Amino acid sequence: MMENEQKTAVASPAKPKQTSGFLMSIVRTLSASVDFQQREKEKARIEQAFKQSDKKLGDLVKENYQDLTSILTSFSGISDKVKESREKIKKIKEDLSSCKTLLHCKRDELRRLWIEGVEQKTIASLLDQIEQVKSVPDKLDNFLAKKHYLHATDLIVSAVAKLESNLSGVEALRDLKVEMLARKERMHEILIEELNRQIYTVSSQASLSRTGSGRRGDMSPRAMLEFGSQQRGSNFTISTNMSESLMTDPEEDPQKFISILIESLFILRKIPEAAEAIKMRMHPELIAIVARASNQVADSLGNQGENLMTQYQPRQLLELLEIIFVQFRSVANIHKVVLQNLHRIIKSGVYIRSEYMYTMKDVWSKIQAVLQLLLSEYLDVRNTEKSRQQAPSSFDEPNMDIGVYFAKKRPQKHKKVSLFRFDASIHALSTNSYVEDTRQFDSELFEKGSVHVDKPKHVFVCKPSVDNIKAIYKPVQLFIKEIETASELRSGTTSLHEFVTDFIEKIYLGHVHFVVSNNISLATKAPERRESFFDLLSNNSTSAEILKKGFDALRNVIDHKTQKELGVPRPLLQSTVTVDRSVLELKELMTDLPDYADQFLNMICNVLRGYRDTCHSAYRGIVQYDADEKRVISAMWAKDEDISRFLRSLPSWRTLQPTDGHELNRTVCSEEEMRALNSKEAVILITNLSSEEAFIPQHEIITDVTQMRTVANVHESLEWFSTRLKNFSVTKTTIATQYLNVESPLYDDAPTVLPKTLESLNSLVKDFQDLAEICLLLLHLEVRVHCFYYLMPVAKQSNYAGPIDDLDPDSNVLKLNKDLSGMEEVLSQSLQPKKFKYIFESLGYLVASILMNSMQFIKKINENGIKKMCRNLFAIQQNLTNITMSRESDLDHARQYYELLYLNAHDILTSIAEKGPQFTFSEYSQLLHLHHRSHFTSDPTVIDGHIQRLRDVIEKGQNETV
Repeated sequence: MMENEQKTAVASPAKPKQTSGFLMSIVRTLSASVDFQQREKEKARIEQAFKQSDKKLGDLVKENYQDLTSILTSFSGISDKVKESREKIKKIKEDLSSCKTLLHCKRDELRRLWIEGVEQKTIASLLDQIEQVKSVPDKLDNFLAKKHYLHATDLIVSAVAKLESNLSGVEALRDLKVEMLARKERMHEILIEELNRQIYTVSSQASLSRTGSGRRGDMSPRAMLEFGSQQRGSNFTISTNMSESLMTDPEEDPQKFISILIESLFILRKIPEAAEAIKMRMHPELIAIVARASNQVADSLGNQGENLMTQYQPRQLLELLEIIFVQFRSVANIHKVVLQNLHRIIKSGVYIRSEYMYTMKDVWSKIQAVLQLLLSEYLDVRNTEKSRQQAPSSFDEPNMDIGVYFAKKRPQKHKKVSLFRFDASIHALSTNSYVEDTRQFDSELFEKGSVHVDKPKHVFVCKPSVDNIKAIYKPVQLFIKEIETASELRSGTTSLHEFVTDFIEKIYLGHVHFVVSNNISLATKAPERRESFFDLLSNNSTSAEILKKGFDALRNVIDHKTQKELGVPRPLLQSTVTVDRSVLELKELMTDLPDYADQFLNMICNVLRGYRDTCHSAYRGIVQYDADEKRVISAMWAKDEDISRFLRSLPSWRTLQPTDGHELNRTVCSEEEMRALNSKEAVILITNLSSEEAFIPQHEIITDVTQMRTVANVHESLEWFSTRLKNFSVTKTTIATQYLNVESPLYDDAPTVLPKTLESLNSLVKDFQDLAEICLLLLHLEVRVHCFYYLMPVAKQSNYAGPIDDLDPDSNVLKLNKDLSGMEEVLSQSLQPKKFKYIFESLGYLVASILMNSMQFIKKINENGIKKMCRNLFAIQQNLTNITMSRESDLDHARQYYELLYLNAHDILTSIAEKGPQFTFSEYSQLLHLHHRSHFTSDPTVIDGHIQRLRDVIEKGQNETV
C-alpha cells in the first residue's frame, strides 16, 4: 500500500502533462478517422479503457481509504492553523504601529536614559580594571614562581597598557604604575636569565641524565660519533601554538618552554637585547660548564683536585672531555631551537638588525675557543713551548751517521761546566712545587669569566702533560668532525682542528722525538762513560777505541725480574729492551694518533736505523783489530758469501730456523750424511787455516771471553728484537693494505702509512736478523778458529821423539781445554740450549781432523810421542764430553789413527788388507811417511813401494766392495 502511495506521489507531477497528451492523441485519432465505423471502434476502445481505469481507481481508493481519511483530516487542521496565524500577524502589525507612535512622542527622555546607561557601564568597567590592576602584582609573582612566563608577560604588558591609557588619570594608581613599569623593565632580564639557564644548565644536566652521567668510556669511537650524530639529528619542531597551560609544569617540554620565553621577549619588544645578551654570555657560560664538569669528575673520584693535579691519569681527562662533549652538544641543540624561534619571529614581519643576531657558526666557534683553552691547560702548552725540542726537519732521514765521527775535525774547545747548581735544593724544590700547585689560578680559563655568571671553581682532574693527547686525540677528532658537519665546513678548516694539528706537529712530535732519542741515548751509552765522540776524537783516540767505548753500554743486560716479565730464556741487552720499549711506545702512538702514523713509523725507522748503526759499530769494535778495517778470521768468514751460504745450508743451521712455528726435524739427514757434511766443513776450514807453515796471529782471534758473551747477548737480543719487529711489520703491512683498499670515514684503528715507509721497516728488520745470524755464525766459527790456533802448534812445535815419557798433555792442549771451558761457561748462560749445541756440535770431528791432518807437520815420533798424542786426544775428548754431554767418538777414531804408528809399515798394510781401510788414502799416506821419517828410512824406493802397495790394497778393497 505504501509503495503504491510512493508511486502515485512520484508520478503525480507528470500526470497533467500525460493526460493532456493522451486527450490530444484521442482527438487526432478521431479527426484522422476516414469513416464513422472507425470512429466508433476507437470510441469503444477508449470507453473500455476508461472503465478499466475507473475500476483500478476504485480499487485503489478502497485499498487506501484509511490513509486518504487521515490525509484529509490533517489537511483540514493545517488549514485552520494557517488561518489563525494570519490573524495573529495582523494583530502584531497593529500593535507595532501603535508602539512606534508612542516612542516617537518620548524620544529625548529615552536618549538621556541610554547615555546614563553607557556612563554607568564605563564606570563599572574602569572599576573592574582598577581591581584587576591592583591584583596584578600578586598574580605576577604567582606566575613567575611557577614559571608561567607567557601569562606573566601578557599580564604585565596589559597592566602597563591600561595604566598608561584608560587608567592614566587615576592618581591613586601612580605608585602601582611606577612599580609595574619597573617590573616590566626587569622582566626581560628575568626571561634572558631563564633562557640562559635553559641553554646551559638545564640542557647539560638533562644530557648527563640521558647518557648515564656522561660516562661513556666503554664506547668505541664509531659509537661515540653515532651518538653525537643522533644528538645532532634530533631536529626540534617549533610549535606555532603559543598557548600556555597553567595546569602543567612548563619545563616538562623544554622546546616549547624556550619558544614561550622567546615569544615573551617578543611581546616585550626585547628580542635584540636578548640576542645580544646570549652572544655576550656564551663564553663565560661554556667555561662554567667546564668547571662544573671538572668538579663532577673530581667528586666521583673522591678528590677535590689537590692530589689529582699531581697524578698522570689521562683516563680522567678523557672522562671529563666526554662529559663536556655531551653537554656542548646539548647546548648547541638548544641554541638551534632558540635560533629557529628567532627566525620564526623575523619571518612574521618583525624587523631586527642583523648585527643583533647570531648563528650556529658563532656557537661552534665559542665552543672551540673554550675547548682550546681547556686543551692548552691539560696539554701544558705554555710550559712545553718554553722548553720544547724542535721536531726534525725530515723524518725520512737518519738521525745519526756513524761515519761523521771518524772524519777529521778541528779540535773543539771544552765548554765551561758549572761546578754545582741549586736546582735540587730544598728551596728550589719547594718553590717549584708551589708554582706547580698555583699555576691553575693564572690560567686564561679563569680570566675570561663574566661577573654575571656564578661560576664554580675549576679543578684539574689530572696532571697537565703533553702526553695527554694520546688518550683524547680520537674523541677530539670525532668531535671536530661533528663541528665540521654541523657548521657545513670543509674538513680541516675549524680552529680547533688547526689548534690540535699545530700542537702535534710543532710541539708533540718534537717532544716525542726528544724523549725517545734521550732514552735510547742513555741506553746506548755506558753510565760511567758519557764522553761524546767529539771528546774522544779531541783526545786523539783511535777508531777502535771509540767503537769499544761506544759499545760499553751494550754489555749491560736486563735483570732476572725483567727477563721473567718478558718471558725470555736468556738475558737480553738492556739497550735492546729500551729500544723495544721505545718502539712499542711509538707503535701505541700510531694507534692513538692514526693521522700521524706515518710520522711515528718514520721515527721508529730512524730509531732502528740508529740502533742498527750502533750495533754494527759495536760489532766492528769487537771483530776489528786495526784501523785499516782488518778483522778477525771468524768475522771475515762469517761475511764471506760462499762460506756463509755453505754454513747456512747445513742441517745443524736449518734446525735453528723455525718453519711454520715448528723447528725442523733433525732426522732429515742420516748419520753418514751428517758426517759427510761435517767432513766438508772441516776440509774447508783446514784448507784455509793449515795449508801454510805460519801460525794464526793472536790478534786475529777473540781472546776476551767476555766479548764472546757480548756477541752471544747481541745475537739473542737482536733475534728476539727482530722477531718482534717482524710481527709488527707484518701487522702494519696488512692493516695498511686494508686501509689503502677500503675508504673509511671513521677511525677503525687503521693508521695511514706509506708503502715506502713499510719497505724501510722491513729492510731494517732484515738488517737486524742478518746481524743476529752473523753473530751466531761468528761464534760458531770463532770456536773452531780457536781450535786451529791452539792445535796447530801442537804438531809443529812439540817434540814427539823424546826419550822421556811426558805424562802430561801438551801445554797448548791444556790452553785449548781452558779456553773451551771458559767459552762454554759464558755461552751456556747467554745462548739457548739449541744454539749452544750448534756452537759446539761436531767440534770433536774438527779437532780429530786437525790433529790427523797435522801428522804431516810432525818430523819424527816414537812410542813416547804416540802416547803423548793419545793423551792430548783423550784430554780434549774428556773436556768436549763434559761440554756436549755426549762421547766424541771421532776423537777415538783419531786416537786409533795415531796408534797405528805402533805397527810397522808391513803390519799396517796387512791390517788394511785384512780389515779394510778405516781411513782415507791420504791419511794412510801421511802415516807411512811419518813412519819412514821416524825410522830413518830415506830410501825413496821403499816409501814409493809402500805407497803403491797401499794404493793397490785400497783399490782392491773398493773393487771387492763394489
